Amino acid sequence: MPSQLPDRSERQLMRHAADRLSVLWYLGYDLGEPLPDHSSLTRIRERYGVEVFRRFFDVIVEQCQQEKLVWGRELYIDGTQVNANADLDSLTPRFAVEAREAMQAHLATLFSLEDAQPETQEASEDRADTPQADATSPVAIGPAALPLPVVLSEAEHEELATENAGRHDWIAEEGRQQREVHGLYQRTADFKVSTTDPDATPMRLKNGGIHLGYHVHYVVDGGKARVILQVLVTPSEVMDNQPMRDLIFRTRFRWKLWPRSVTGDTKYGTIENIKALEDAGIRAYVPLPDWEHMTPFFGPSKFTYDAAQDVYVCPQGQLLRPFRTEQKAEKVEYRAEAATCNACPLKAQCTSSQQGRQLHRSFHASYLERVKGYHQTPAYQKAMNKRKVWVEPLFAEAKDWHGMRRFRLRLLWRVNCEALRIAAGQNLKRLLKKRGWGRRPFPTEAISASFWGLLCDVFVLLLEKEWFLVPIGSVSSIYRTPRVSLC
Repeated sequence: MPSQLPDRSERQLMRHAADRLSVLWYLGYDLGEPLPDHSSLTRIRERYGVEVFRRFFDVIVEQCQQEKLVWGRELYIDGTQVNANADLDSLTPRFAVEAREAMQAHLATLFSLEDAQPETQEASEDRADTPQADATSPVAIGPAALPLPVVLSEAEHEELATENAGRHDWIAEEGRQQREVHGLYQRTADFKVSTTDPDATPMRLKNGGIHLGYHVHYVVDGGKARVILQVLVTPSEVMDNQPMRDLIFRTRFRWKLWPRSVTGDTKYGTIENIKALEDAGIRAYVPLPDWEHMTPFFGPSKFTYDAAQDVYVCPQGQLLRPFRTEQKAEKVEYRAEAATCNACPLKAQCTSSQQGRQLHRSFHASYLERVKGYHQTPAYQKAMNKRKVWVEPLFAEAKDWHGMRRFRLRLLWRVNCEALRIAAGQNLKRLLKKRGWGRRPFPTEAISASFWGLLCDVFVLLLEKEWFLVPIGSVSSIYRTPRVSLC
């Protein structure tokens, strides 16, 4: 049924539901019972917001956990591209849109101040006649925040608060991009924005072409049920590795899991992600970039690192000593002497520089070496083979059966609501498969009542005509019959 429902607008959805008896029966509506107006869906969504949809998704996951459908020992993370409900022709210079929005906000503030003055006077008069709530009452205080289940000093509390205030929480920000942070290049979305969907950004499709769209991220449990534990939608310009830590750690603490490993593709194999997972006691099963074949020269594996002397030894036995430290990039550059490299017989295979061969070593190289050691284990090979058939089918199911090939809604918070609803539906199918679907029984009583009601109408129609066609032999004759009383 979900694949047959229209996905273009709520108006079409309600019109389709009113015409389909199967949909009315599934929703519990009678034949003559009016359906809500299509605008009710929009108002309900705006009133609830993303938080209610996320709570609904969490409730379904909790029930899956109660039914032992969540294993929790392995986590798989992946993302997919989803087209936005907007076209590339809607791209406009960002400064023009921001200037227009600032002007509209300024005008709205001016008019709201003028309108608020008489309302303030009336409210102050009404407040004088209304008893005020006590500031110490439970209603005024509200629920108190729960303390952390650990003992921290005042300095540690301040350090933790400062660190949390400075970091970008992707889930709390609903996947919103950090516009104030720029890399070595300028993103297209930094100076162009769509007037149709301001949060959708240009993305290159896998089959070629460019379209406005989003990235949908799933964290999936490694159990047989493949329960989706976390969902987040980000603009397509956000790299997949950026929200990974927030997704994994929220999954771990929200569902009280102790995963042994987290499996992802090469995009998630950044030093920050690997270090965070390994420090938490979770094995990072991610492929590492192939640094060996990035250049036609000797790769890093040809050089041996001597930790005691903090030097690299080249294939010819020459030393590469620390040359400089890049604190921002968190790496050390090692370089051999130029005269030694220029006189080396293997220089053509090692480097083309006249300044000597150089290598870079990260501050956290020990983590990379640890992950590289996982690659030779059977557990890593099994996890990588399992990843190929674990998350991608869920994305295919969402796109083929639940309308996630193209988002119907616009703006980031709305597409997050749509993705959470779709993922909750996917989990709900697995939950019902475990518990039993519990389908509505066939409405035999209603069908029987309708049949006898229709039969009575037929009898009344025949009695009103007061005649019947009665065949006699091979000749049909019309006989006038007297009125028959059914009483």
